[in-house]
Amino acid sequence: MMVPLLLLLLLPGSLAETDTVCFSFSNSAINVTASNVEVLEHKDYMTCDITGLACHFQCTFIKKLNESVDCIEADVKNSGDKIDYHLKNNTNCTIFLCNKTTILTMIKSLHCNSDDQKEMMQLFNVRASCPDLFNKDLDIKEAFITVEKSMIHEIMGTSQPKPGDTINYNLNFLALNVLSISEGELSSVPTTGSIQKEVPQLLPQNPSRIPKVWLPTHALSSIPEEKRVISLVNYLQHSPYQFRNEEISSAILRIEPLDEHPFQNLVPPIKMRFRVDTDGAMDNETRLMCHYFHEKDLTWKTNGCETDSTDFSKNSEITCRCNHSTPFAVLLIRDPIAEIHWIILSYISYIGCGLSAFFTALSVVMYVFTRHQSRDYSIFIHVCLSGALFLLNVTFLLSEWGATMEPGWVCVLIAVLIHYSLLCSFTWMAIEALHLYLLLIKVFNTYYKHYLVKLSLVGWGVPGVIVAVSLSVKDMKQFYGVTEMTMADTNQTNAICWITDDTFFYSVNLVYFTLIFIFNTGILVTVASSICKMKQAYRSNLKRGAAAGGKSGTSSERFRVSCTSAFTVMGLTCLMGTTWGLAFLGSGYVNYPVLYLFCIFNSLQGFLIFLWICLSAQKQRKKYMEDRMTSSPAKTLDTKTN
Repeated sequence: MMVPLLLLLLLPGSLAETDTVCFSFSNSAINVTASNVEVLEHKDYMTCDITGLACHFQCTFIKKLNESVDCIEADVKNSGDKIDYHLKNNTNCTIFLCNKTTILTMIKSLHCNSDDQKEMMQLFNVRASCPDLFNKDLDIKEAFITVEKSMIHEIMGTSQPKPGDTINYNLNFLALNVLSISEGELSSVPTTGSIQKEVPQLLPQNPSRIPKVWLPTHALSSIPEEKRVISLVNYLQHSPYQFRNEEISSAILRIEPLDEHPFQNLVPPIKMRFRVDTDGAMDNETRLMCHYFHEKDLTWKTNGCETDSTDFSKNSEITCRCNHSTPFAVLLIRDPIAEIHWIILSYISYIGCGLSAFFTALSVVMYVFTRHQSRDYSIFIHVCLSGALFLLNVTFLLSEWGATMEPGWVCVLIAVLIHYSLLCSFTWMAIEALHLYLLLIKVFNTYYKHYLVKLSLVGWGVPGVIVAVSLSVKDMKQFYGVTEMTMADTNQTNAICWITDDTFFYSVNLVYFTLIFIFNTGILVTVASSICKMKQAYRSNLKRGAAAGGKSGTSSERFRVSCTSAFTVMGLTCLMGTTWGLAFLGSGYVNYPVLYLFCIFNSLQGFLIFLWICLSAQKQRKKYMEDRMTSSPAKTLDTKTN
């Protein structure tokens, strides 16, 4: 009589060996209560609550219950991950804890013992019982999609519709049409044409939102008539297929032929027309694109699908043409980068990052072998920044490779290292600005106890804490993994290892860098102002000296001083990472000049810092030799006198 209900699980040992279970029936709704357990039936699903814990509750009724309130004594067996109720009327009920191990085992058991649409509804009821678990755990989502597809094919195999007939299944969370296409239907259409088939309507969904689909006759005619069975699935909710906060703007339509006759490389392709709902979210930086769901990678992709939005302004419809069968939908995406610019920017980034990785590594090696010759704190800070940039450049170069690797933790590790090294680079840029402020603006020759140790704890530790906290919430939200980048004038996507959640990306990275950028820009403006004042004082001294000697300062000398000041400011700009501020100029829209400048300056930042370190080291050696030359005569004279 009853199908699986939702539940919430008791903690182990919190139930007695016997209990009373009450069933209440009113207006076709069913409520179930036991000790500290309450199961409530809603319109399309049921919820159960026990001290804030989520669970799944299901019963098998042997005897029909009264249509009011029926309370029955039950023997209770608590095994930790589930609680079994054996009622006195031979009805059995079970409460399953909403944890990964229990639900994963239940899903796989449904796969092994599938009983057509009844087990399909139980699968979706389990998902409705434990929404947080299904939304946050990738393994659970993957198992759900795999089992769901298997059940669809089992229903197709057992339905056995006659040629030309359609069998409809309304399973609350999805509607399924299993149809068999006859030879008569195909003969009435040219082999290069398509036949339209009805997509099931899922009440109370608006009929105008139902997609339309045309299947190519050429692909269908190659299948024997007894095997020419197709299923069309229309979903009530998007959530089972939302993994990375995708903005799905249409219904999700799944098209499935029998396993032995998959649709691939179709000519002509499958044609679908979706009614889209953007809720006013469309602007100049967003557009609608047809996508298919890749069930292995658990991502929405565009390969093999074309988007035709010519009729969108008239009737809010998007036409999709795809050359294979799978779940389809129309997604709202931000305007991406055109393919030609993406290729050029990629070359600039990879060449620049390769050079930076080499020279930042060289900076670290040089410092290791020469650190005993100098106690300059500035060189140490430069080298730490070089180390952070080295890690950032190397992990960035591995990001595309990691997206293709199995197991998935490889890509997650690379994404974590990219994020950590990026935050470290930002932090050491701020430390560069702080040290410059203490050195030139505030005071000279100020001593701070354990100065370098404190800077190291901040430079390497603060980013580590941020990344560690981000990883600690993995069970609730996975922030790192494969991210798809789409090009504007092509259906191709580019997968990289990076942050998968836009909200997390902007709330952490953007806020973190904005604070550092404001601080560093303030320091840079102050230092640049000081350099200009020193330059003016130097010019005044030249003029006074020239007036006393009867000569005026040469233009070449003034030009040299101006160039030195300009190069100093440019070097400090690179050292403190203010070139990263170009990202603000291109935010919200694609600005290609800014993108090119951003890629050139920031991919070469490690190389430019290497040049700065070399010049600084050269100045130190020159000063050291001058000090030796000026001090040697005094020592020699002193020795002779003695």
